Amino acid sequence: MLRKILSIFQIRLEERIPTAVAVLWFAVLNAINVCGYWCNFSVLSKNYHKLFVNTYRVSGFDPLTYEVLSEWFPAYNIYRHPLLAFFMYPLYLLNQGLIWLTGTNFATILTALVLVFCSTFSFVFLYRIIRWCIHTSKATALTLCALYFSFGFIILSSLAPDHFVMSQFCLLLAVWLAGEKLKCGSALNMWQTIALFIVTAGISLNNGLKIFLAAFMTRRWRFFRPGYLVLAVIVPAALMWTVAQWEYKKWQWPREQARYEKRMEKDKRDTEALRQQVTDTIQTKDSAKIEREVQRIKRERAVKKYREDHKKIWNVNAGKPIKKQGFLSWTDTSTSRIDAFVHNLFGEALQLHRDYPLGDVLRNRPVVVKYSGAWQYVNYAVEAIIVLLFLLGIVCGAKKQFLWTAMSFFLMDMALHVGLGFGLNEIYIMSAHYLFVLPIAMAYLFKRCQKCERWLQTLAVVVAAWCAVWNMIIICQGIL
Repeated sequence: MLRKILSIFQIRLEERIPTAVAVLWFAVLNAINVCGYWCNFSVLSKNYHKLFVNTYRVSGFDPLTYEVLSEWFPAYNIYRHPLLAFFMYPLYLLNQGLIWLTGTNFATILTALVLVFCSTFSFVFLYRIIRWCIHTSKATALTLCALYFSFGFIILSSLAPDHFVMSQFCLLLAVWLAGEKLKCGSALNMWQTIALFIVTAGISLNNGLKIFLAAFMTRRWRFFRPGYLVLAVIVPAALMWTVAQWEYKKWQWPREQARYEKRMEKDKRDTEALRQQVTDTIQTKDSAKIEREVQRIKRERAVKKYREDHKKIWNVNAGKPIKKQGFLSWTDTSTSRIDAFVHNLFGEALQLHRDYPLGDVLRNRPVVVKYSGAWQYVNYAVEAIIVLLFLLGIVCGAKKQFLWTAMSFFLMDMALHVGLGFGLNEIYIMSAHYLFVLPIAMAYLFKRCQKCERWLQTLAVVVAAWCAVWNMIIICQGIL
């Protein structure tokens, strides 16, 4: 079993030089990020959450991994990332040893090592998918991999201390394994499904559903066999949710209660101070009259704060939810889907905007930013070319089961993000969860059009070079 797992990470002879280039590329990206924040983040602190969250400014990515490696706590949203903090625990112990030895916090460097590893093997898995599952030429596989890793938010996901590149690693592994199974006429077995689900859902819970989609696409009707359905799907999902609830009760709930009690204490002190102020002002001993005046002032202050909060950018950009309670509070019914497609999903995700560079919709960036300046026509032309190649690829591979296995991941995210509006105001930040479908679909176009494959490769190389240069200029200006 261990030998089979290790064989997944064995670099084949054909892959060695491209993988070495990929390692160098991702190392450079992470070096830029580490250098940009080293002076601030290498020092020890009594409040790591405040230090990292208030200082890190890269397109809305959360630097919570730095916090977890500096002072371990399930700092991620527990219901969305139930096991991620535990996966990081060994690196936290290593960082504590380094802090003890040197007095320097190495959280940024340790995180960079994880990101380089996950990014590199994301490249390897994507290359294998295009080369061996779809059976394209080596040049086509390398070209499409280069195109994918030149996209703006794929570059950012490869260097930002968030979970997205880890999820990308797991999802591409699942797609590659599904492709290998389909190629030889077999299917993901029970233990493969369970292992992939635990790791993938542990990092990001909603992505765990994609493992079940991959299992369904390879097993088809056998997916619904009672033994498999119960042991490989229902039981792991129930256990994951149970673990998330246990985590919340053990770690998050006591903190929320403490914050609530602290807030109530402050409110009580403020009310007493206001009551004394009112008593001194109106000069009466009528307690009922004093209390009415206190409540009136408190209502006025509450209304004023409510109006001020609704003018702040984090509220303006949130969008109107279906309901303001539970998970539905994360939905969005007001943001334009067309604008989201053109300027965010296939805009910012592929080519970063020069206006509000590396901006965050909760701090300093509008939901929709359009390309501007002398280069805007090139930006929209490049976007149109990428989308056209993607659509033509879907047409060419429409009868291939493997394509629809990968497309099921993309369609699930589109249903969540575009349909319901989960995270629609910053949909580009989830790019690493689904954009890999673009080069996979394009591979079918390149394979079908063999007579003009060289022309397509040349076009893809030009687009990849443009995206890489364009995005890197903005990233370097924003971080360094």
